[in-house]
Amino acid sequence: MKLSVVIPVFNETATLEEILAKVMAVDIEKEVICVDDGSTDGSREWLLERAETVGDIRVVLHDHNRGKGAALRSGFDEATGDIVLIQDADLEYDPNDYPALLEPFEKAGADVVYGSRFAGGRYQRVHLFYHRLGNMFLTTLSNMFTNLNLTDMETCYKVFKREVLDGITIKSRSFTVEPELTAKVARGGWRIFEVPISYAGRDYDEGKKIGWRDGMKALFAIIRYRFTD
Repeated sequence: MKLSVVIPVFNETATLEEILAKVMAVDIEKEVICVDDGSTDGSREWLLERAETVGDIRVVLHDHNRGKGAALRSGFDEATGDIVLIQDADLEYDPNDYPALLEPFEKAGADVVYGSRFAGGRYQRVHLFYHRLGNMFLTTLSNMFTNLNLTDMETCYKVFKREVLDGITIKSRSFTVEPELTAKVARGGWRIFEVPISYAGRDYDEGKKIGWRDGMKALFAIIRYRFTD
C-alpha cells in the first residue's frame, strides 16, 4: 500500500524544513507532493532547491495564491498512491500519527479516515476557546446536513482511498474545501472512520491563517454542498 502525502504550502519558510523532516522520518512507503500556492517568502525557492538537490519531494507550483482547495486539487491530480493523505505545512499536526490514520484501511475496510483533534490523542495543546467553539458549531452543522457523527470536520488530517478522490471534483478554492470534501464523501456512501490524533495548535501570533471570515464561508459551504455537486 503506497501512501501519497499532499502538502499545500503558502508562506511557510519557518516550518517547512522541520515538517518535511518529520514526514520523511515516518517509516512508510510514500511519495511527498508539495504544492506551492504562490508563496512570496522564499518557500517556493526552498522547495525547488530541495527537489533538485535531495530529490525526495515533488513540487507543483501555482503562479499566484489560489487557496487551499485549489492547492489540494493540484496535489490530488499528481498523487499516484493507493492512499492519499493531507498534511499541513505548519507543525500543528504530527506525522507520527500516520500509522494510526492508516490502520483502519488495513484492518477495518475504511474508505476515508479523519484524524480528530477532539477525540483524545497523545497530546493536545490547549485550544483557543472561540476557535474550538466555532469548530464545534461547524462540525455539528455539517453532521446535521450529512447525517455523519464526526467530532472534527475541519481537521487537516483527511485520508482517502484513491478511488474515493477519483469520484470527487473539488470546486472550493479556499478553506471551504473541508466541508465540501465531507459532504461529498458522505453522499458517496463511503465507509468513514475517525481516529484520535495529537495536536499542537498555533495562535494567530504564530501564523495561524484561518479566521472568523473563513468560518462564515464554511457555514454557507456546508449548506451548498449538501444539495449541489
